[in-house]
Formats: sequence, C-alpha cells, structure tokens
Amino acid sequence: MTAPIPPIPRDIPDLPAVPGTPVLWPGHVPATAVVAPTPRPVTAVFRLLTAVLAISGVALELLLGSPDRILSYFGVQAAILLTLVSLSSARRAWQAGRPLPSALTGAALLYAVISALVYHLLLGHTTPPFSMTGSTHPPVAWHGQWLALQLLYTAAPLAAVVDWLFLTAPGRLHLRQTAAWMLYPLAYLTYTLVRAGLLLPGTPGRYLYPFLDAEQHGYRGTLANALLLGLSCYALAVLLVALDHTRPNPVGRRP
Repeated sequence: MTAPIPPIPRDIPDLPAVPGTPVLWPGHVPATAVVAPTPRPVTAVFRLLTAVLAISGVALELLLGSPDRILSYFGVQAAILLTLVSLSSARRAWQAGRPLPSALTGAALLYAVISALVYHLLLGHTTPPFSMTGSTHPPVAWHGQWLALQLLYTAAPLAAVVDWLFLTAPGRLHLRQTAAWMLYPLAYLTYTLVRAGLLLPGTPGRYLYPFLDAEQHGYRGTLANALLLGLSCYALAVLLVALDHTRPNPVGRRP
C-alpha cells in the first residue's frame, strides 16, 4: 500500500519580502519588435543596379575570353558573389524582409574592395596593360576589355561601398568574422598555384596575376608576396569593421 497523501494546509504563510529595489537589467530589443519593417524600394533598386554592374563586367569578359581562364580570376569570382548577394538583398529590401547575415554581406563587400584595390594599385598601370583575356591591345576608351575592367574593378565595388555607407545600418560587422573572411583568399591562393602546376610551362594565362607568378619570382618570392597581400587584406577587414562601428547611421534604424 502507498502512504496516504498529507492534506494541503489551509493557511500558507506569506514569504518574506525581498529587501531592496528589484533591478531590471537592460536587454537588446530588435527594431522590428518596435517598428514594423517597411519596404525600401530605393535601396532595392540601387542593389539591383549594383548586381547589374557586377554581372555585366563578368558577362563581357566571358564574351572576350576563355571561360576557364576568366572564371579563375579572383575579381570575377568576387563580382559573382557580389551579384548574388546584391540580388538577394534587393529582394529582401523590396519585400521588407530581414537583412542577409552580416558575415555574408561583409565578405562580399571586402572581396569587392580587395579586387578593386589590387587592380588600381598593382595591375592598372603595368606594361603591357593588364588583360584578363591575354590581349595586349591598349585599353582605349570604350574598348570592350577596358569597359569590362572598369565595370568589375571600379563601378561595381564603388556601388558596393556606397550601399554599405548610405543604405546599410552600422554596427553589423564584427571582428570575429574577419578570420573567416580570410579563408576564401587562402583557398584561392591554393587553387591558383595548383592550377598553374597542372598547366604546362609557357601556357598563356598559367599565372593569372604577375605577383603570383612562380616562374618569375620562385615559390619563395610568390609566397612572400601572398603573405604580404594576405596581411594587407586582413588589415583591410579590420578597418572595415572599425569604420562600421564608428560611422553614423544613414537609415535611422536597422533595415
């Protein structure tokens, strides 16, 4: 037999009051809990334009050169990522959806800026002129190759920076994301060296970038150039995060 359940007492004594004033700790309240998200058509149209600029540069290069070679360039891959991120962000802005993760948008911004800086600082003034198709024709105004390079390395990255500065709320990028952003440049370095090793010496476009040309610099010099460039890219990533936390809010609230 089970033991009988004791009766519930009729009078339950009051618990003693907690001394002092209760403290309510502040917590983060998302903007969507206070203000309903609204469509942002201007932002959506601008991001769609950014995607058009980036993919137009890629398409023009593919029309002028070999797809295998063109798609192997860091700047082209960065432009494709920027296109996909901009299209998805445009749709969310038009439909008042939640923004894409900052780790993804920050990566697209960083790679676009890296490709633009590398081109304008290291490649844009070389002799013979830098060409992704192997053509040695001078980059005269409105020439197809010149136009493609300007779309990829000037117009599209500039549009991405404008979007970040004037159409995106600050404080979304974080220092912990910078290490993950460096994985793709590291993977690209491995890819481009393996790709060059699989091609016969003297093959056009074996080394896509002169500073990664192991035939000219040797592997030690090439890896030294890659290390210096990698450290510069990481410093740029940290700078973007710092600026993101100090710049004013252009949209008034998180998009």
